[in-house]
Amino acid sequence: MKEITVGTARVPYRVMGEGRPLVLVHGGNPGSRSWDGVAGAFADTGTVVLPDLSGSDAARDDGGELTIELLAEQLAAVIDDLGEGPADVAGHSMGALVSAALAAVRPDLVRHLVLVAGLAGPGDEYFRNALTLWRDLAGDAAAFARYTMLIAFSPEHLNSIGRAAVEELATAYRANADRLRQIDLALRMDVRGLLPRVQAPTLVIGCARDALVPVENTRELAAAIPGASYEELDSGHIVTAERPEEFVRLVRDFIGRQPEISALG
Repeated sequence: MKEITVGTARVPYRVMGEGRPLVLVHGGNPGSRSWDGVAGAFADTGTVVLPDLSGSDAARDDGGELTIELLAEQLAAVIDDLGEGPADVAGHSMGALVSAALAAVRPDLVRHLVLVAGLAGPGDEYFRNALTLWRDLAGDAAAFARYTMLIAFSPEHLNSIGRAAVEELATAYRANADRLRQIDLALRMDVRGLLPRVQAPTLVIGCARDALVPVENTRELAAAIPGASYEELDSGHIVTAERPEEFVRLVRDFIGRQPEISALG
């Protein structure tokens, strides 16, 4: 585990493998551990970098308001600290907006860009209401966790894993100050003005059964980036849990590596 200071924040990041860096940027969740199910599948031919930005459980900061600009600055500092030149960058959900912002303002740091289950900015009334309800449930820990599960995963996935696994998921995600900071940012975030400036080859991946970010939002994100490619998977929001092999194949093919699905174990 490495750690750097960016302004008032201490930003840790993990590294596995060797070679050209692939930075996996977490969304509005406890942090980089959200990538652990697929991170190893990329480590055989490159360096996988897993930062924990402000709002994650592992980062330490002053507890102030989160912004896309702040998180993009932290992401830039991690890539600079690596000292390996431009990186391939993949961001999920809120991490997609952070990654897109970085590619727009620091094109020298981003070789390829992969944006997963993201959106360009506010305006979707479903999304706004889903997040408002999520935030308002924070006073009821059990309801907050269960609602999180319902918007994170598709009905098909939950039905496939059985009741015991569903009940485990329904207790896993708890409200705390950092989760509420992330939700507040999600209600404000907007990168529409930056997207036309993205120069890196970009792949946008939408999730057809996404109950948090309706896939129409992700299609809009792709359409706003010059030359972006778009792929859609039959998945809920947490595509790395529902369709890990397909996800890995898409990303590896896009950044120029041959798929090695067996690396998922």
